[in-house]
Amino acid sequence: MGVPVRVWPRAPQKMIKPKIIADNNKKSLSIKTFLLKNILKYKIFKPNLIIVIGGDGFMLKTLKRNRSSSKFFYGINSGNYGFLMNKFSPKLTIKNLSRAKMITISPLELIVKNKQGIKKKSIAINEVSILRQSRQAASLSIQTGAKTIIKKLIADGVLVSTPAGSTAYNLSVHGPILSLHSKKLSISPISPFRPRRWKGKIISDKSIIKIKNLNSKKRPISAVADNLEFRNAKNIIVKTNKKIKFNLLYDSNRSLQKKIKIEQIRKEIY
Repeated sequence: MGVPVRVWPRAPQKMIKPKIIADNNKKSLSIKTFLLKNILKYKIFKPNLIIVIGGDGFMLKTLKRNRSSSKFFYGINSGNYGFLMNKFSPKLTIKNLSRAKMITISPLELIVKNKQGIKKKSIAINEVSILRQSRQAASLSIQTGAKTIIKKLIADGVLVSTPAGSTAYNLSVHGPILSLHSKKLSISPISPFRPRRWKGKIISDKSIIKIKNLNSKKRPISAVADNLEFRNAKNIIVKTNKKIKFNLLYDSNRSLQKKIKIEQIRKEIY
C-alpha cells in the first residue's frame, strides 16, 4: 500500500515557517510553544509542511481533514504509543525534522448502505471494523468480486486492515502484520463463533471487498472507519482509494516500516 521511502524533494531555498497543529492538552501545547520559539533558529526549507503534535488518533483526524491537499505531515508524539508519530526531543526534534524521510500511504474507502437504503462514505487509514451492535453475534458473508471468501461468519465482527493499521486493532485480534510494501490487505475475524477456526485472509489491495449482513433485523451491525461509526449497516463495500495519498514524514532511524518490523518480533511481557 505504501511506496518506497524517499528523501524529501528539493524545495526553493528560502525560509519557510511550517504550520503547527497541536491537540488540546498540556503536553501537546507545551511542545508547540517550544517549537514556535525555536524552529526559526534552524534553516527549514520544507514546503507544505504540517507538524502534528498529539497521539495517533489526533494524527488520523488531521490527515482526514487534509485529505485533498498535497501536504507533508510530521507527527510528534504526546500521547501513549504514537505509532504514527515521532518521538519528541528538545535537542533533536528540529534536526531530525530537517532530515526526515517520506513515505506515502493510501486509505481504505468505506461505503455503507443501511437498512433504510441510505448510503454513507468515509475513509479509514488504519482499518474498517464491522462490529455487532447488540448482544447477538453478527452474521456476515464476505466476498471479493465474484469470489466468496466466507459464506457465513458468526462472530463479534470482522476487520479489514491496511498495512499501516495492521499493528493496531488488527494485531489485537491476532491478525497478521503486513509490510508497507506488501500491497496487501488483511481480513481478520473478531471472536469467531462459527467457523471457530477461521483465521481470516490476506488479499490484494486492489480487491473490492463486499460484506453483507445476513440477518439485519435480528443481528444489527455497525461499520466503523477508524473511529467514525455508521450504525445499522446492511451492505458494505471496502476498497483502497489510491487517488488519496498521505505523505508522512519519519525520523530516518525510526521509519514506519522499521516500527512495523519491530512489532513483528516484539515479545509481550505480562
